[in-house]
Amino acid sequence: MAADFVLNVKPREEHGKGASRRARRAGRVPAVMYGHGIDPVHMTVDGHDIMMAMKVPNALLEIKNDEDGFKSLAVAREVQRHPVRREIVHVDLIKVKKGEKIEVDVPITIEGESAPETIVALEATTIRVLADATDLPEELVVSVEGREAGDHIYAGDVKLAGGIELVDDEELMVVNVSQEMSAEELEAELESDAQPDEPEEAGDDAEEAGGEAEEESED
Repeated sequence: MAADFVLNVKPREEHGKGASRRARRAGRVPAVMYGHGIDPVHMTVDGHDIMMAMKVPNALLEIKNDEDGFKSLAVAREVQRHPVRREIVHVDLIKVKKGEKIEVDVPITIEGESAPETIVALEATTIRVLADATDLPEELVVSVEGREAGDHIYAGDVKLAGGIELVDDEELMVVNVSQEMSAEELEAELESDAQPDEPEEAGDDAEEAGGEAEEESED
């Protein structure tokens, strides 16, 4: 059982926004690890290393500090990003052990070609499952090969490897296959959207204003 990534961390002694900004200026990202009854472990990790690790959904991480011999397996529970630059600014990690199962959201990947003149819409980008913490799936593949307009694929239809259990509702719609619009239908819809709303007549406005004035005078 090898981790997908090894992250060398440093203990984080300072807390607060100021300390976090200083860490990020130094190219490190604040993180905290919890789980299995341990006190939260505050740390910083190299910004480039964590960015590469977070490109792999549900990656198994080996967290280590060579200075004090600390070592643990973990997965990312929450990743916070800058709203504009989208760089990672904080990561919550959960400690895991071999043999235990945890709930994770797994991305959906579509493969295959639906029937001609149909459109495939991904209604749910992820599905929540219960899986082995040290063998989490990176994706779940859903085939739309030959699917006709009106076909739906639900969470309960998605094939799961042995040992993985569905957590989401089986009736959660994952994929919707619909009929492609004809050129005439598309043109008509575009024309309808381009039509400006008709302004209200001045007389109607005057009547409403007069009615409001009457109501106010009665109070």
